[in-house]
Amino acid sequence: MSKVSIRDLTYSYAGAPSPSLSGVSLDLPVNAITVLFGPAGGGKSTLLRLINRLNDLVEGTSRRGQVLLDGEDLYAPGVDVTALRRRVGMVFALPLPLPGTIRDNVVYGPRLAGVRDRGRLAEIAERSLRQAALWEEVKDRLDASAFSLSGGQQQRLCIARSLALEPEVLLLDEPTSGLDPISTAKVEGSLFALKESYTIVMVPHSVQQAARIADRAAFFLGGELIEFGEGQQVFTAPREKRTEDYITGRFG
Repeated sequence: MSKVSIRDLTYSYAGAPSPSLSGVSLDLPVNAITVLFGPAGGGKSTLLRLINRLNDLVEGTSRRGQVLLDGEDLYAPGVDVTALRRRVGMVFALPLPLPGTIRDNVVYGPRLAGVRDRGRLAEIAERSLRQAALWEEVKDRLDASAFSLSGGQQQRLCIARSLALEPEVLLLDEPTSGLDPISTAKVEGSLFALKESYTIVMVPHSVQQAARIADRAAFFLGGELIEFGEGQQVFTAPREKRTEDYITGRFG
């Protein structure tokens, strides 16, 4: 069952010699990890940003096609973008904690949304930190600065901050690219648990990571979707030679 559907999507930036995305169509299933992988400049991060409309303020762009969430066009007139971003959370490659405590970071979104009850905020903080596999490490220092955490902990804190709003879709753009192997394993482990409740779309930082975590995998090259299928099939028996060449390191 598809949560997000992309229909014949073409997207260009001003001055670019070719489209960042060209005629892309794919369905992103619910309760699964879909990875978008391929060489730099393939359009993967652009697609993530289009799913929660982060590119709205970028000038000189052009878009054709549709991005659908539960069958509804996210770019239709009258769409509430703020409400959309509560439904579609995003985590970036560089951890970006907010100034303030660990607790403040997690409940920032719910407070903005009007939640004032301390008991409810405490519940949200614990739930979100547990989902991000961080609770046991920080439960005794929730009032410490978020900047006192390690890089891996800061990234899981950013994931917890997104989860605090209970999004339906979680987008992750190379969330472990700057982390050590132990921290990377903890983030990946939390994603396996999270997919039971969320639709996850991730740009991994390596082919190896993509192969480890993908339920579904989409290979992008030069703005085109070359291949899309079950993760195991794509990484062990790709149908397209360009996919095989990239996975085996012949280019990229």
